[in-house]
Amino acid sequence: MAIEKHNTPMLDQLEQGPWPSFISGIKRLRDQHPNERINKVTNDLLGQLEHSYETRKGYWKGGTVSVFGYGGGIIPRFSEVGKAFPESKEFHTIRVQPPAGNHYTTAMLRQLADSWEKYGSGLVTFHGQTGNIMFIGADTESTQSFFDDINDYGWDLGGAGPCVRTGMSCVGGARCEMSCTNEHKAHRLLLNNFTDDVHRPALPYKFKFKVSGCPNDCQNAIERADFAIIGTWRDDMKVDQAEVKNYIAQNGRQYYI
Repeated sequence: MAIEKHNTPMLDQLEQGPWPSFISGIKRLRDQHPNERINKVTNDLLGQLEHSYETRKGYWKGGTVSVFGYGGGIIPRFSEVGKAFPESKEFHTIRVQPPAGNHYTTAMLRQLADSWEKYGSGLVTFHGQTGNIMFIGADTESTQSFFDDINDYGWDLGGAGPCVRTGMSCVGGARCEMSCTNEHKAHRLLLNNFTDDVHRPALPYKFKFKVSGCPNDCQNAIERADFAIIGTWRDDMKVDQAEVKNYIAQNGRQYYI
């Protein structure tokens, strides 16, 4: 059944620049997704966002939404203009912890996407500022169902609120020659030891761990974390002088300089 699309002249302008537009992505879900529920949800989401641009005011308010046994991991969003945009009146974000080093397979991603299209809006962010996979746009009833579904095949909620937040680690020794430590082991040890503090907020304020395998700090651990772990080379520098000479001989001094 065709839906009556909201008029969005201000949002349309955000598609006119040279860069990819999040508005275009939401419109694709509204116009092309085979699930009518997702079409309606994203249509009302666009309608409310246009209304916010018109009035220069945000209309999302917080609340309390959780799954059994957890005190965090979900960011509640209830609309103050839900009567005008009923399909998106509840639009909660579910934070899910990524694998260490963000090592995914396409099968893992497809499985997550299938679950999210079953229960949510279809909008996903890889990754939020803390590092979580952000599943954006579920109603209260669907949050438990989505969590149960993904938890059955191995995923868990991330942190939200005054808790130990989701840890992050760089790709590390799996693909990077600069790695000076076992980043993923460190990430795993932190996760195993602080899982309760991630899921059940009990701190006066949030606390973040981030792991970078070398001083290049690709995770921006120093800027983003309360406890930054930086891999460091603990020995004299090792230089194969003969190989350096071979390299210069093959490529020329000018190339090397």
